[in-house]
Amino acid sequence: MTDKHADSADFMAQVKETQEVWALQDKSSEGWVIVDSVNYENTDVMPLWSNAELAREHCTDEWQDYVPKAISVSDWLEFWMEDLAEDNVVIGVEWRDGGEYLEVELAEFSQMVAEIEKL
Repeated sequence: MTDKHADSADFMAQVKETQEVWALQDKSSEGWVIVDSVNYENTDVMPLWSNAELAREHCTDEWQDYVPKAISVSDWLEFWMEDLAEDNVVIGVEWRDGGEYLEVELAEFSQMVAEIEKL
């Protein structure tokens, strides 16, 4: 088992540097990967990674038609936060299959992102 608090700190340190988070987007439909939560019943998770390489590792099997796509910190705060809040989505930080990742409430995640945004 990984140290999830260290994962979160490492994730935010990388995002602070690049000012980007990474998600997986379908090449044709432009839809985004959303999975079922392993911790909360009837809750969806949007997996996010701190870099394209980590995201790309998951572009296999059922996600073979997806590609890593960067989302800037400013776009996250301006557009994504509100849309995901309406859908009651939580964030899977450095998502790994099998639940070895940290699920963070959207408001808490967005607050962490806001604190590292370079204006």
